[in-house]
Amino acid sequence: MKSKITACFTELFATDPLVVFAPGRINLIGEHTDYQEGFVFPAAVQQGIWAGISKNGLEICRLYSLDFDQEFSFELDHLAPKKGHWATYVMGICTLFKQAGYPVGGFDLVIGGNLPLGAGLSSSAALSVAVGMGISEAFGFAVPKKDLARYAQKAEQLFAGVNCGIMDPYASVFGQEGKAMLLDCRSQTHTYFPLFLGEYKLVLIHSKVSHSLAASAYNQRRAACEESVSLLQGNYPELRSLRDLALTDLPQVKSLLPAALFPKAKHVISECSRVIEAAEALTRDDLVRVGQLLQASHQSLSQDFEVSCAELDFLAQEVNSMEGVLGARMMGGGFGGCLLGLVKASSWEFIQEKITTSYQKEFQLTPDFIEVAPGTGAQKI
Repeated sequence: MKSKITACFTELFATDPLVVFAPGRINLIGEHTDYQEGFVFPAAVQQGIWAGISKNGLEICRLYSLDFDQEFSFELDHLAPKKGHWATYVMGICTLFKQAGYPVGGFDLVIGGNLPLGAGLSSSAALSVAVGMGISEAFGFAVPKKDLARYAQKAEQLFAGVNCGIMDPYASVFGQEGKAMLLDCRSQTHTYFPLFLGEYKLVLIHSKVSHSLAASAYNQRRAACEESVSLLQGNYPELRSLRDLALTDLPQVKSLLPAALFPKAKHVISECSRVIEAAEALTRDDLVRVGQLLQASHQSLSQDFEVSCAELDFLAQEVNSMEGVLGARMMGGGFGGCLLGLVKASSWEFIQEKITTSYQKEFQLTPDFIEVAPGTGAQKI
């Protein structure tokens, strides 16, 4: 991809670019916990976004997306983010850097990647991180890694209108090859855990659906969690978020919350516990327990948090019942996207054949299959 970016850049702008790479991410376990200051367990992947960039001495930024085959330009003093447009993330990073006092001038940029669209691998976070790193490298200023992740998060929140957590850009910035990271979303600190999977591998099964409920449901679930915290603080005055509660608190929490809110709170509390237990299981090389936790996570996301859909539930039931599968769960915001599975490498081809047949029969759709492995974080290449 680097050579493709460089060739395109040279053709468009008649100079060689500086090239950076930022990966997408998977999340082993810990879904819908980050915005309650909880725990998540992401890993960068080897797929991602490449950005070629060079200063142009102008006050205009000229962009080209290989993936969309689109050109776009804007003046640094007249930024007009367009919701839903890929260039919005670039304008967001530029604005935030300029507000922070970094010396951002005009530049030329070519971006492209190999992250499957709609698969939930956080292509938007990878794009923002790549652009941020590219601009800082091109203009010769250093942005601390944690700040780069926060700028990428803010670009998505303030300019793309997505009220996202810190996990996606953090994983893109701090990823290490062969390792997942236990991330505390309150302190924004992490611990690396080597993924010794032996005869098993991590895979994604793309449902090929994306239901329109996703954005509104995300906001509703987030609001439900915040309302639950507000209602519980009378009995738990030290409570800052649902992350502060333990499984032993669930009976009292159930007695204090309306019936509509309790399952949402239960999911966040139990999912945070599953993340910690998964980390402990990995230190024992207990992949069987990790698989069981993946299955429990899916059940909670589907039944308690209600962010799954018929297609994902079907895939989870089919995959989790197959020989050679330790566990699988939906990954991401929900209502479509991918199932993450921990499967035996020798069974993977058979699993793909069986799932393709059953999924086509049930939904008249053909799933995509993606193998993933923990990769390195954002870097100049």
